[in-house]
Amino acid sequence: MTLNEKENVGWIDLLRVVACLLVVFSHSCDPFVAHFDANREMFVTGVFAGSLVRPCVPLFAMMTAVLLLPIKTGTTVNEFYKKRIGRIIKPLIFWSLALPLMAFCYFTAISPDTTNPQLSVDDYTTTTLVQRLYTFVFNFNFDTIPLWYLYMLIGLYLIMPIISSWLAQATQKDIKTVLYIWGATLFLPYVKMVAPVLGYAGNYGHMGLFGECDWNVYGSFYYVSGFIGYLILAYYLKKYPLDWSWKKMAVICVPMFALGYAVTSVGYIITNDYFPGNYAYLEILWYFTGINVFMMTFPVFVAVQKLNVKSRKWLSQAAKLTFGVYLCHFTFTFFSYDLYNTESLPYVVRILLAAATTAAISFTLVWVMSKFRLTRVLVS
Repeated sequence: MTLNEKENVGWIDLLRVVACLLVVFSHSCDPFVAHFDANREMFVTGVFAGSLVRPCVPLFAMMTAVLLLPIKTGTTVNEFYKKRIGRIIKPLIFWSLALPLMAFCYFTAISPDTTNPQLSVDDYTTTTLVQRLYTFVFNFNFDTIPLWYLYMLIGLYLIMPIISSWLAQATQKDIKTVLYIWGATLFLPYVKMVAPVLGYAGNYGHMGLFGECDWNVYGSFYYVSGFIGYLILAYYLKKYPLDWSWKKMAVICVPMFALGYAVTSVGYIITNDYFPGNYAYLEILWYFTGINVFMMTFPVFVAVQKLNVKSRKWLSQAAKLTFGVYLCHFTFTFFSYDLYNTESLPYVVRILLAAATTAAISFTLVWVMSKFRLTRVLVS
């Protein structure tokens, strides 16, 4: 089964648009979550809304595998790296500079009195701006949070030629075995939470598991964990699509999604109550590579795949804009949050309006940029 088949292009385009909108919605929830105990109702609303869309990034990773694996016969490793990694270097550099400048201008010139708890006057000085304009060579910063995915994506591209060669000759049973091992690693974040309760004190203060310590971050499951599992899973589902009826799909996937969502949302709130201020533990509930988020991602992917959506010009055009929307949208969430920050609107309505406004602005900007040769490479 190849992506030259029209029936496959349609569902992938749909999945790209859905995943992109979920990302925008997720970041529109963040300012509400960031209130924590300062505004309990706002926090809880943000958590329940934001938890619902956690499959967003795993879906992007899975689409990468569907589109690129196995790597086309005859393509050398150097050619693959040059085409795939080279494609995202320019956007990474541009938006690593543009987003801090946009955020600085918004906070200092347009809305210095913003009530967004994510923004602080100490974070938007000329000194911090200059630092953010060059330290992106090491990592992303707050203004460029969505770009963490590009750093990770480069890592996936580096490993894809290797796993592609294996996938090309692996049997269905071989792939399933690796997926089972990867599935076990989805529980590791929770093992790390429980281990101290059971008396594990770590090694010299380092709380890593299974061989991890200050002088070794590569534990037993390092090489079979993380987003690489989503790549292999997507390839497997593309090559061996499920033949479930819609009834069987509903019986399995609806409870699976519901349970994953319950653990993600309720677990986040409970963790905040029992471990206030422990953001490391909070993030575990929202890990993209945690079992609960996987339980939400799998149903979405297989359901959209089964829809067998036909290729549509408008859908394909929208899908082509999603990469740029992902790159540019974050600063616009600041504006949208402040725009609808009024007591006359319920919190959930504010989130929906903020997400819709952010998406509209982002899609419009990317569409305009895609029309010019010089800016097209920055959003596609």
